[in-house]
Amino acid sequence: MDGTPLSDTAGLHRRRLLGLGAAAAPALLGLSAPRARAAGAPAVRPPATAGGDGGLHEASLTELRDRLAGGKLTSVALTRFYLDRIAELNHRGPALHAVLETNPDALELAATLDAERRAGKLRGPLHGIPLLIKDNIGTADKTHTSSGLRALLGVRPAQDATVVARLRAAGAVPLGKGNLTSPVSGSSGYSQRGGQTRNPYKLDRSPNGSSAGPAVATAAGLCAGAVGTETIGSILGPAGANGVVGLRPTTGLTSRTGMFPGARSFDTIGPLCRTVADAALLLGVLTGVDPTDAATAASEGHFLRDYTPCLKPGGLRGARIGVVREVFTGYSPHADSVLAQAVEVLKDAGATVVDHADIPTAQQLTGNFQAALTLQLTEMKHDFEQYLARTPGTHPRSLAELIAYNKAHADTELEYFGQSVLEMLAAYPGTPSDAAYKEAVTTVRRVARDEGVDAAVRKHRVDALLMPTGAPSWKIDMINGDPPIMGSALAVGYAGYPAISVPAGFVHGLPVGVTFAGPAWSEPALLRFAHAFESAHPVRRAPAFTPASVGL
Repeated sequence: MDGTPLSDTAGLHRRRLLGLGAAAAPALLGLSAPRARAAGAPAVRPPATAGGDGGLHEASLTELRDRLAGGKLTSVALTRFYLDRIAELNHRGPALHAVLETNPDALELAATLDAERRAGKLRGPLHGIPLLIKDNIGTADKTHTSSGLRALLGVRPAQDATVVARLRAAGAVPLGKGNLTSPVSGSSGYSQRGGQTRNPYKLDRSPNGSSAGPAVATAAGLCAGAVGTETIGSILGPAGANGVVGLRPTTGLTSRTGMFPGARSFDTIGPLCRTVADAALLLGVLTGVDPTDAATAASEGHFLRDYTPCLKPGGLRGARIGVVREVFTGYSPHADSVLAQAVEVLKDAGATVVDHADIPTAQQLTGNFQAALTLQLTEMKHDFEQYLARTPGTHPRSLAELIAYNKAHADTELEYFGQSVLEMLAAYPGTPSDAAYKEAVTTVRRVARDEGVDAAVRKHRVDALLMPTGAPSWKIDMINGDPPIMGSALAVGYAGYPAISVPAGFVHGLPVGVTFAGPAWSEPALLRFAHAFESAHPVRRAPAFTPASVGL
């Protein structure tokens, strides 16, 4: 999660609570991964695939689609390339721990898609392209949906999550599951099953946020792109820290059915890709009303099946972009320096920059916001219990059973971090029928939306807001866990509004992103602005897997 320092309640670090909305992970090829190392990174050599792969590890979705269409590449060859690269870089070499397990049927699926292509049948815009899926998103195949917990290894859903079904319908190959921050973790990207995901730019640095595995795998070319989840910052944070594009859609634009729940008022599923154009292409596949997720009903008339036409040349010309300063800058001179450069890029691209377009309720949103805590605890408690009780398989059927399992296997499940968050949820008495919860929902929406993001957009007459996504990533610490984290995600997360993080610069070899954010359903505009910014300021570069002993 990437957010802001938050107060403790009954010993609970709220940043860990916020990060729960995007947890999960299995092990490569179905095997348990090695335990995370607390310090230092292994010595690495350049990946053998990097020099002679024809640029596949950096190829965009559009480039891959063109190669497949032109007969210069097959889905089988592409899938095998990614599987080989995962084998080389995930547990060996830099040991990224980004992929928890690969789909044993991936090559067979790719062969089927190749045969369909030869027969003139194309399922959709992703036909034959392998994508990684975060392991808190259910897949009805031979992979697990464990949320990073050994206790949930028995979870194999009878049906794909809605977004996975849409990926298959569009012709994508589900390549495997991505590591993430488990519900019993104090370190971003650490799960009991998968170990500690590493930042591919500097291996002793955090990947920042729960969708860490998908972001790292995308940055390192282990997949063509990935699907992550976000409650508060679990897509935006990893995108900024790992030099990729991450899009947090409006809550309700993509279905959450089949996702291990966080807080339903905030939860969303979105793309992690190497370019904005890729994110636009992937988002169009994921959207649409789903009768099994009531929140998607509000997207009727707002969602697009194809967002790529939004990416027009000169997309910033005439746009008014508001720079949010209060709370969201000042915590990192490095992030502020990258933001200052981004502002100049916007001006040069024809945008009008409105400085200090601050969110009026920023201090309230990032302080001890009791209404948000009430909302989160209530939704997490209820939805965790419902998920465990209803999901088929042999696994704990309640929070109490999950807590008991972890205690019985404390040497592995609680090796680094305790489960105070789960214990607090289990003991929390609130329910969704309580008046206090209903009042909290109303309060959070008013403060974050009407008096927050919407008020800033109205007052300053801007088309989007701009903030640093976060500071350069911190060193992994398996003893103390993550430090308090500042970033762009909290205001838009509480509002359930869209935001997109784009690579904007490097600080001593570490990526730093900027976030474009806006009101509900403003994805077309945000993608247009982000694409124009990326085109004018193409700073992203492939990671070099720098060992811990080199540099800062």
